[in-house]
Amino acid sequence: MLEKHEKIEKSATLLFVLSFIVVTIGGLVEIAPLFYLENTIEKVKGMRPYSPLELAGRNIYIREGCYLCHSQMIRPFRDEVERYGHYSLAAESMYDHPFQWGSKRTGPDLARVGNRYSDEWHVQHLINPQSVVPESVMPRYAFLAKTEVRTDDAAMHLKANVMVGVPYTKAMLENAATDMVAQATPDHDGADAVAARYPKAHTRDFDGDPKRVTEMDALVAYLQMLGTLVDFKAYKAEDNLR
Repeated sequence: MLEKHEKIEKSATLLFVLSFIVVTIGGLVEIAPLFYLENTIEKVKGMRPYSPLELAGRNIYIREGCYLCHSQMIRPFRDEVERYGHYSLAAESMYDHPFQWGSKRTGPDLARVGNRYSDEWHVQHLINPQSVVPESVMPRYAFLAKTEVRTDDAAMHLKANVMVGVPYTKAMLENAATDMVAQATPDHDGADAVAARYPKAHTRDFDGDPKRVTEMDALVAYLQMLGTLVDFKAYKAEDNLR
């Protein structure tokens, strides 16, 4: 056996061919299942694509590196479930490109943060984290409340997601910019349309400034949606959590 191994090591051509075969087999094992990914995701009632405002908030979340300190995946272990809530389902990330599971928790997991705190709490926390959590090491994001969110590229963001399989409809694409403003503007004529297109979407002023739609509105809208789409009271949980 050692003699055969020595022949392989001494022959560059043979080593290359055998290495190529091994890498090819390994690649097929990793890549082939992706073509059948839809068959492996459990269908869960309530899941929908992000609204334009939520998607903008998610983009800001990624842009500011929030995922570097916060995970969005609750493991099926008793200590995690008791602290954060029902364990995460694969279906909850089916419209995430890229997903935000993460593994580092400098801050708490955010998979179930939606509706856990008020909008005012989130705004104050983002402006000055230490004012609500004294031991926090989170940096300040006060500039989000002063920066108006872009609406002119809303449809383009939705189209980009359509290309990777997110089922946005023609009506969603055509009304993307309007829906973004309507979701964060009290008494907007398009608020009902947003709620119809995106069930369970919160339609209200998020940052406390109803005169304009800011990046703070978008980020808080995204955070308030997390973990709220699936009715876990109707979802059968596993009895034996380790």
